[in-house]
Amino acid sequence: MASMHFIFSDTAVLLFDFWSVHSPAGMALSVLVLLLLAVLYEGIKVGKAKLLNQVLVNLPTSISQQTIAETDGDSAGSDSFPVGRTHHRWYLCHFGQSLIHVIQVVIGYFIMLAVMSYNTWIFLGVVLGSAVGYYLAYPLLSTA
Repeated sequence: MASMHFIFSDTAVLLFDFWSVHSPAGMALSVLVLLLLAVLYEGIKVGKAKLLNQVLVNLPTSISQQTIAETDGDSAGSDSFPVGRTHHRWYLCHFGQSLIHVIQVVIGYFIMLAVMSYNTWIFLGVVLGSAVGYYLAYPLLSTA
């Protein structure tokens, strides 16, 4: 039966049966992998926010304003191509952002399930990775 409190141990089964740790070196490697996953998670989180900001800045008008322009009877036929192209670009950006979000969620759940092994070393690796990832990625938000 699994323990329901944090323990210091060099043995653990993480996420899958094949990720079974039985030595201090294996635990150190597992902690390093989860630390890097936590850094990646923070990087994706910041990158997703920066990508969303860039998409919002680059789209000249909102989609709702373009929809009004499309349905307006006075609009010229030549205006429909750029509007359609902008819609297409918006859907591609939205699809890309959705894909990035799914990757972020999967990595987040993997990290959460690893922490639920209640191994203190794993927990500390994830916390340290999250702190390092935030420290490295946060300044990227302010750069243009």
